[in-house]
This record gives sequence, C-alpha cells and structure tokens, in this order.
Amino acid sequence: MDEYEIAHGEDASQLTDEIIANARPISEFPELPNFFKTRGQRGPQKAPVKERVGLRLNSDVVEHFRRTGPGWQSRINDVLENYVKANET
Repeated sequence: MDEYEIAHGEDASQLTDEIIANARPISEFPELPNFFKTRGQRGPQKAPVKERVGLRLNSDVVEHFRRTGPGWQSRINDVLENYVKANET
C-alpha cells in the first residue's frame, strides 16, 4: 500500500491527466450544489418546529441546566413539555 492509499483509502483512484482533461466545471451541473447542505444548514425538522422566544429564567435554574452540558436548552424544553402534558385538562 503506497502513501496515497494510506491517506485516501485503497479504493481511491489517483487523478490522471486523462481524468483532468475530461473534467467539467461544476457550473455544468446546476442541480449539484443544492444537493449538498452548506455548513450550518439544517434539513427540515422531523418533529414540530420550535418557536424562538425570549424567556427570563432565574439564574440558578439556567446554571443548573447549563452544567448538564450540550443540549441543556432542549432539556429545559423537555421539562416544560412534561409539565404541560401532566397539567392538560
């Protein structure tokens, strides 16, 4: 196995002069850029879309959830959602 295969995988082909000569610009494939998501773009949500709101919470509550690590805002949402379900009439 040579350095190229180690770096790129043994089934990766190397670029040859012939491949480069036959290459076509991406502008010839207008549908292709839309196929790939750009960095920071999300796909459609599977669950109901959340609404962004400004909410004032006690600092000790916020710190408690922040200490739990990534996803702390979702955990606050889960607690509120469980409260709503438990108190529906």
